[in-house]
Amino acid sequence: MALNFAQLRAFLAVVDEGGFGAAADALGLTQSAVSHAVAALERVLGRAVLSRRGRAAPTAFGSELLAHARSAVAAATAITDLAERDRGGPRGTVRIAAPPTVCQGLLPELLDRWRAEFPGVQARVFEGDDDEIDEWLADGTVDVAVRVDPPPGAGVLLREDAFHALLPADHPLAGQPEVGVGELADDPFLLSRGCCEHRVRQAHAGHPFAPRHRVRELGTLLAMVRSGMGVSLVPGLVGAMLPPGLVVVPLREPVTRRLVLTGPADRDWHPAVTALVDSVRDG
Repeated sequence: MALNFAQLRAFLAVVDEGGFGAAADALGLTQSAVSHAVAALERVLGRAVLSRRGRAAPTAFGSELLAHARSAVAAATAITDLAERDRGGPRGTVRIAAPPTVCQGLLPELLDRWRAEFPGVQARVFEGDDDEIDEWLADGTVDVAVRVDPPPGAGVLLREDAFHALLPADHPLAGQPEVGVGELADDPFLLSRGCCEHRVRQAHAGHPFAPRHRVRELGTLLAMVRSGMGVSLVPGLVGAMLPPGLVVVPLREPVTRRLVLTGPADRDWHPAVTALVDSVRDG
């Protein structure tokens, strides 16, 4: 029995989706078919690639195999999609990663536009924090990403997203047209690691910066500010996600983050990724 791409795709899907059932849904196969494909891969290689105790996870050998499997599957997919493109536009599945604020405040509009412009392209969204997104793009887990403040390079700027003060709706400054960071000094400050900490620190330049609480999830931050535990600084896109009881107010001293849509830096882009990026650039 020879190694084939269906086996590698099944292995990658189980790893990326976290289990055989989810992998089957992602691939449009039965769970039995995915299990058989992974078992066939293990017979060909003579080694186990997945640990089946609890949540499916790669073995030590499987972890070594991951990067090679991603490269092989990406290359085969790119060749197929390149041929399909010449027969009527870009086709295939594109995996796109973005931060939560972009997934909720910016990506839905883009996805609607791409669906209309590229009916042969299906997008799958991976939500993660900045470090996760960079890692996913580098190791081939995703094909394209919205990166925050990346170094200069290929890609297209989606938005300059200005930071705002996040306040309870009954805060004395909630109705102001803008607010200075110094005016928030008397309030406990809540820092979200998922909201560009380096930009928050930049906004506090020349002002005391001693966060009372540090949280990871944006939802937790929103709940804590709403309950009156403190205030925070967040990207403007958070404004599209606010529950009742919260407001965002522009900063008097503007601080922005750059949101860039780009493919991987060290390998050729999926043909459909090039089409999506060019569509934004030309639009």
